[in-house]
Amino acid sequence: MLLEFEEPIAVLLKEIEALEMLPRTDARDREIEQLRRRIQSVRADLYRSLTPWQRVLVARHPNRPALEYFIQNLFKSFTEIHGDRRFADDHAIMTGFAEFRGQPVLIVGHVKGTDTKDKIFRNFGYARPEGYRKALRAMRIAEKFRRPILVFVDTPAAYPGIESEERGVAEAIAVNLRDMMLLDTAIVVMVSGEGGSGGALGIAIGDRILMQEFAIYSVIPPEGCAAILWRDSNRKVEAAAALRLTAPDLMKVGVIDEIVKEPKGGAHTNHELAATLLDASLSRALAEVGQMGSQARLDARYRKWRAMGDVGMTEG
Repeated sequence: MLLEFEEPIAVLLKEIEALEMLPRTDARDREIEQLRRRIQSVRADLYRSLTPWQRVLVARHPNRPALEYFIQNLFKSFTEIHGDRRFADDHAIMTGFAEFRGQPVLIVGHVKGTDTKDKIFRNFGYARPEGYRKALRAMRIAEKFRRPILVFVDTPAAYPGIESEERGVAEAIAVNLRDMMLLDTAIVVMVSGEGGSGGALGIAIGDRILMQEFAIYSVIPPEGCAAILWRDSNRKVEAAAALRLTAPDLMKVGVIDEIVKEPKGGAHTNHELAATLLDASLSRALAEVGQMGSQARLDARYRKWRAMGDVGMTEG
């Protein structure tokens, strides 16, 4: 699936498709190979200068590797934990213990789903309050047994339905923000797709915040921002630029600690390479945080998050 700004690539792909219908000859094969190299060159040029809105489209790409892929390819012996012990098991958040490079860890992350049936089952990644409570329940177990926590953020937002409000989604997120700040174990957060609003932040307090190159992270999705500010969701492109939601923007103001490179053309073009690049960054961050003593780590976490509020004042 090509995105709207990848039209030049679509033209080249159609040429390849037409050539592949011709009898096979050395000349035909050479021309196809030249076109494939041209596609790589065009894709690299396009992704070198993406606008904020184009990055939003890449972050939302349906073929982008997500939590379930990373669990299968980067971790061993994953054992899932279900339920918040209060109401239900929220399928939009997955959590469980696994091994990462031989080290026991807890994995927590959003799951959007793959096909239509799975997306409905996962509520399209919109977590309800029981999802955040399940995540915190698992994190407290990890703290008890001194297991580092690896978080994967990929959600448009928390679920805004009436039943979600009735069961206290705002309170559930607020409790997670407070308690994750105090958890006495290493926490590494990876923004791997969409990092939308409190739905993302509800599991994203940590010692290191990593972000994939074409992921996004903001207080509100561009469409919602445009609808509130201008009462016109069609101004989403303008809103995306104003929100400063790209990895370079967030690195500049200290919201994230590292940008994880993606394959040329985005993680959806090469899942295996994307996982390899992510694996190296996670391992490095976990080693850095793991070397710190408990009190030093908690103090550094506190200073890190308190410092984020100084950005607006220094710029103003």
